[in-house]
Amino acid sequence: MTTQISLRVDSEDKTLEVDTRTTILDALREHLGNTSPKKGCDHGQCGACTVLLDGRRVNSCLTLAVAHDGAEITTAEGLVENGELHPMQKAFIEHDAFQCGYCTPGQIVSAVGMIEEHRSGWPSHATEGPRVENLSEKEIKERMSGNLCRCAAYANIVPAISEVARNGGEAR
Repeated sequence: MTTQISLRVDSEDKTLEVDTRTTILDALREHLGNTSPKKGCDHGQCGACTVLLDGRRVNSCLTLAVAHDGAEITTAEGLVENGELHPMQKAFIEHDAFQCGYCTPGQIVSAVGMIEEHRSGWPSHATEGPRVENLSEKEIKERMSGNLCRCAAYANIVPAISEVARNGGEAR
C-alpha cells in the first residue's frame, strides 16, 4: 500500500509517494536522493542514520515516514546555511573527529540535537542532581552513547562537541 506524504527536508518542501512501510531513512535516501544519513546497522543501534525530526534527534532507520507526514527533517547536509558549515561541522574538521567518515553525519546531527536537549534542561543518565550546568566529558559520552564510531575517533569527537558547547553553538 502506498500513500503520499509531505516532508520539509533541509528547509525544502518535498512531496513523495511511499510504501507505508518506508522508514524516514529510506525516504530520504531512496526517494529524495539525500545520502547524508547513513544506513549502518539498520536496527537503531549505531546512530549513523540520526536526523533531527521536528528538532529532536531520532534514528531514522526505525521511524516510519507515514507517521511523520508534514514533519521537518534536518540532516547533516541541512545544517549548512548560506554555504557556511555549522559550528559543529567546523569543530569536527578542526579536531579531526572522524576517520572513515561513515558515522560522521549522524554524529554531528546527534551532537547538535544533544546540545539543544542540554539547553532545554533534559537530564541524562549521567546527570548528578536535577540539572547539569556544563557538559562534562562524562555527560557528552553518555548523551552520545547512541552513536557509535567503529574507527576509534571517539577521542576527538568529545573535544569537538565540547568546543561547540562552550562557544554557544546552536541547533537550528
